[in-house]
Amino acid sequence: MSDTVLSVRNVETFYGAIMALRGVSIDVNRGEIVTILGANGAGKTTLMKTICGLMDPEKGTISFLGKEISRQEPDKIVRQGISLIPEGREVFPYLTIEENLKLGAYTRKDDASDDLEMVYSYFPILKERRKQASGFLSGGQQQMLAIGRGLMAKPELMLLDEPSLGLSPLLTQEIFGIIRRLNAEQKVTMLIVEQNAHIALATAHKGYVLEMGRIVMAGDADDLANSADIQEFYLGKTEENERGQKRWKRRKTWR
Repeated sequence: MSDTVLSVRNVETFYGAIMALRGVSIDVNRGEIVTILGANGAGKTTLMKTICGLMDPEKGTISFLGKEISRQEPDKIVRQGISLIPEGREVFPYLTIEENLKLGAYTRKDDASDDLEMVYSYFPILKERRKQASGFLSGGQQQMLAIGRGLMAKPELMLLDEPSLGLSPLLTQEIFGIIRRLNAEQKVTMLIVEQNAHIALATAHKGYVLEMGRIVMAGDADDLANSADIQEFYLGKTEENERGQKRWKRRKTWR
């Protein structure tokens, strides 16, 4: 059995006449955390929506567990084992925390009570407040709920779109700490879209850099973190010349 969980090959996706993804190819292997780095407008969320069936690619193929899922309906893709934790959380504000979590298991036919307790073990605050309406949670708690809801589907692959969006640095560290634990302890395979390159590369096994809809760099997370381009343009570090002056306008090597 192949270790490849997700294979995206030469995908092109459009918004009307505008090409948002330009021949994107990525792989996610079983047990990995893979991150997609890129600025606003790079096409990161479009890639997630295309994988999940919320947008159809004009060209290219998407395979999940060896079967092509390109252009399938989103509900069929979810039932095959992909969970999306969307940008902005999108919890159901008038439902309780527990009702939100149980909705995450709606595709399952088996008893999900053990997984509910597993989610509560990672997010104790959700258990404490499980009977409260989700709309009263803080942003960080809503992110925990969104991740927990995704876990309730018992997915083969979790897609996380900007999990640090709107969170304080402390909460971001906490969320990514739990992401690392879920990967190590529950063997959850993850694809994470993230603007915070520091924490994304510290968490992931490998990564891709998406710019203007195309992949411009790829490699192990440590190698990317040590790349001069990544350090300057994504990690905020600048080189100094022989006179000690910072080089603010060095061109990216992938151009």
